[in-house]
Amino acid sequence: MNKKWYSRTEQLIDPDNIKKLENSHVLVAGLGGVGAYAAEQLCRAGIGQLTIVDSDKIDITNINRQLPALHSLIGRPKTEILTQRFRDINPNIKIAGLQTFLKDEALIKVLNYSKYDYIIDAIDTLSPKIHLILNAKKMNYRIVSSMGAGGKMDPGQIKIADISKSFNCGLARALRKRLHRYGIYKGIKVVFSPEERKGVSKQIKSAENRNTVVGTISYMPAIFGCFCAFAAVNDILNY
Repeated sequence: MNKKWYSRTEQLIDPDNIKKLENSHVLVAGLGGVGAYAAEQLCRAGIGQLTIVDSDKIDITNINRQLPALHSLIGRPKTEILTQRFRDINPNIKIAGLQTFLKDEALIKVLNYSKYDYIIDAIDTLSPKIHLILNAKKMNYRIVSSMGAGGKMDPGQIKIADISKSFNCGLARALRKRLHRYGIYKGIKVVFSPEERKGVSKQIKSAENRNTVVGTISYMPAIFGCFCAFAAVNDILNY
């Protein structure tokens, strides 16, 4: 394969660390506004193996913010679209696209599917999110978890911090409360924004769960995803 596409990365990162990226396997759970962008940045950074997981198909409401969402692709599974896209970016990548909702036995099956070097949690529903984090921690996996990008406008306020240091984020608050029930008060890396939430929220019900949905601007989930990708690459390289 012609590796000129990777030459700018090689100018930035020394050969030993390039090998670290090429030999790493990252699980990205959730391929919405945050997860798809996180996964693509990992692919373009040269991560050698990705497992991407999501149960959803492209919906017209995804188009304002989600990487694979086009009018021509409505109704197609996100895992299918992104698997093809990532192979077109890096033909050497090893990739598994799992179309499944991460709950109960399905979650454990995915965590046991392979050995991962890192996990990015981009799930936007609390129950599967908490179970992924708890089981990842139990299995000693390094993980970064994205908090809520909805209702936020200012990318300058996005932070990476321990869950114990997060504030002014409804999802982070709910996650902390649930983690406290299990005696966990710190030790989970999160991407969050303390910006005051804007816009209105509404309840929607899907086949799998009920969510409170808030308005989202195009660039914020993408930047959350980039922060998650940075956390993964930085930790894999031990910078």
